[in-house]
Amino acid sequence: MTEHAASGSYKEVILFLVTAGIVVPLFHRLRISPVLGFIGAGALLGPSGLGRLTESVPWLGAVTISSRTEIAHLAELGVVFLMFMIGVELSWERLRILRRLVFGLGSLQVLVSSLLVGAVLMALEVAPTAAILVGLALALSSTAIVLPVLAEQKRLNTPAGRASFAVLLFQDLAVAPVLFAIAVLGRKDSDALTGLALALGQAVVVLALLVVAGRLGLRPLFQLVARTRSPELFMAACLLVIAATALVAAGSGLSMTLGAFVAGLLLAETEYRRAIEATIDPFKGLLLGVFFVSVGMGIDPAVLMKTPLTILGLALGLLLLKGAVILGVGTALRLSRAVALESALLLGPGGEFAFVLVGSALAVGLVPEDLGQAALVVTTATMVMIPGLAALARRLGRRIDRKSLGRARAEPPPPERQPGRVIVAGYGRVGQLVAEMLARHKVPYIALDMDAARVSDQRRLGNPVYFGDSANPDLLRRCGIDTARALVVTLDQPRAVEAVVAAARAERPDLTIVARARDARHATALYEMGVDDAVPETIEASLQLSEAVLVDVGVPMGLVIASIHERRDEFRALLRRKEEAPPAPFQARRTVGKAK
Repeated sequence: MTEHAASGSYKEVILFLVTAGIVVPLFHRLRISPVLGFIGAGALLGPSGLGRLTESVPWLGAVTISSRTEIAHLAELGVVFLMFMIGVELSWERLRILRRLVFGLGSLQVLVSSLLVGAVLMALEVAPTAAILVGLALALSSTAIVLPVLAEQKRLNTPAGRASFAVLLFQDLAVAPVLFAIAVLGRKDSDALTGLALALGQAVVVLALLVVAGRLGLRPLFQLVARTRSPELFMAACLLVIAATALVAAGSGLSMTLGAFVAGLLLAETEYRRAIEATIDPFKGLLLGVFFVSVGMGIDPAVLMKTPLTILGLALGLLLLKGAVILGVGTALRLSRAVALESALLLGPGGEFAFVLVGSALAVGLVPEDLGQAALVVTTATMVMIPGLAALARRLGRRIDRKSLGRARAEPPPPERQPGRVIVAGYGRVGQLVAEMLARHKVPYIALDMDAARVSDQRRLGNPVYFGDSANPDLLRRCGIDTARALVVTLDQPRAVEAVVAAARAERPDLTIVARARDARHATALYEMGVDDAVPETIEASLQLSEAVLVDVGVPMGLVIASIHERRDEFRALLRRKEEAPPAPFQARRTVGKAK
């Protein structure tokens, strides 16, 4: 009995893992966002899909999920992790650079779109509170689909890419206060005004305590954990911070997502930001998959099949309304018409936070069930259109005239995604000298190191150094290896150097890689791995000693420098020839078989 109960309790988890194993590679091969696959799988396997047939076909009970509540907690964690990552990815510098687009284009798009949708719903005799909440939900766009599509097209740093990113950033910022407002409005207090005042006061106190505790405790905690150099302990610390802040916020009457978002903001300015992103991203992706499966389970395919033309008409109406708002506001803010139109196509569809807001409003009774279901179905229908709209938007982006393109490029990209940087792996004495020379020649760089104390010291000096393992592919992606100009590996451990080179070469076959080598043999091995230049310590030390003694004994400096350069080139050519030369054939000793 206990074995049967235990196996039954894991059925939902096993079904989700099987779904993920099918959906992710299949949709990746089709170049479609896996989000749509998870939503479709939830609709198919949920109680409104194949779950309806379990009474007549009992064996379907083994491959369907009978209730959303069975995975509700995991689904909620997906949104918690998403909000935490949004907080971590924010920075005051990013907001400062994109402030005109974030707080101008983003705020106006949300405000105008939500008011227009709300006005349409109120004209259809929907209650004002429900109309405004659904309008806010439908005004949001899909961060989980739009940004990956732009990244895959390598268009994040284009004018339309930056405009879309700025609007999505403001929308993500707007989610937390809207969730708080829903929680306050959903309270059944007799005195609504007093309840609102008490809730606001409690929220301010709790948020202040979280911020103060985070400022005082988070950096020392991660410094202590980082000194152990244990990936498992670092992961545990990340999960502890997310869970603790989310539960404290929930226990104080706020949403778990708001607590996680605050924790992410507090960690965004620390040297552990990149490592935290790389550690948490897989959890976020997996748990968000559960969330989208639960979203799909809440959609009744029968409703879609019953009135497909109505759903399609509402979806197109939402696209046209939001697109017209973005086009009009973008043009008013002096974006070129082509950039505004491309952004409108990308941001016109609904987004994943519509499910969060509508779901929260449904739970507290602020939105009628039929209106909420219709909003979710329309949002899903528009999200399915995003890949096609993105392809259309890309074609329009190519037609931007040179004048408007040049004006848009004058706005600097966010510092975290600054293209053309050099990544310095290792920030010891060698790495610091390399970074100093890069800075002297005004070449931007970002550095990674596993020494927590060294990273903290360098951050206090204002250097762009982050804690993390340079051999982690996720961390390299977070540092912008896709747009990096070069990678310099200055680590002093040969195996560590080789691990970084292997990870970087797998990410970018065309990346320029310069690596520090222990000796000539190690340099040859690095050339075989694909580095562009390997610098052996022993050879460089010998050349520098030779240069010093030749100058000291009276040989002219010009001749010495020329000869040193010539000898260095000879060594480099010799090492490359060793790499390219085929292995020598085996030859048996001549003494074998001879009579003594």
